[in-house]
Amino acid sequence: MPRALVIEDDEVTARDIVAELGAHGLTADWVANGRDGLDRALADGYDIITLDRMLPGMDGIDVISALRQRNVDTPVLMISALSDVDDRVRGLRAGGDDYLTKPFAPDELAARAEVLLRRRRPSANDTRLRVADLELDLVRHNAQRNGEALTLLPTEFRLLEFLMRNAGQVVTRQMIFEHVWGFHFDPGTNVIDVHIGRLRRKIDGAGQVPLIRTVRGSGYVLAPAD
Repeated sequence: MPRALVIEDDEVTARDIVAELGAHGLTADWVANGRDGLDRALADGYDIITLDRMLPGMDGIDVISALRQRNVDTPVLMISALSDVDDRVRGLRAGGDDYLTKPFAPDELAARAEVLLRRRRPSANDTRLRVADLELDLVRHNAQRNGEALTLLPTEFRLLEFLMRNAGQVVTRQMIFEHVWGFHFDPGTNVIDVHIGRLRRKIDGAGQVPLIRTVRGSGYVLAPAD
């Protein structure tokens, strides 16, 4: 049975999250502050984490940053009453995989958790992808370019996998959103731009021939240089 860690300081909200996840087959533990949440996330092998943005002891942004710095790749669903774009971008840039604003429908929270859990399981087919000198190993969950290892966050890994599976083809922002994030495209968000930019900085480093290209008005394409 998948295990979830709920890091949430509001008891009513926490109990609702634990109950909803439990109704969908997850065993959930609850921690009420950021510092204890970080300790539990580092010590125990959770399959998913729901993380409140505003926490006592340690802010949610600091918690996710500390996890990613320690190479913990557990999917993290950030939850916050702060709904402005800048705050969502901060959470995603820090390493969050998805962002849900309060108040939220319990079914949506469960659906997003299920999507994050599903994405973590690699496909049995095509477990090693290669485009030019870029390689992605879906079984070992690692990436490298020209023999040099790349450090990718979970969402970056999924985004790169989608681009590589469609190498040479232009993929629209809507296609990326639906295949990588798993829910309908919101034209008002720049979450894709944030992740593409971060991935491009890692893939197309100094001295490397750029592989990720922007097709103005259409989307993106990953392809070897002409």
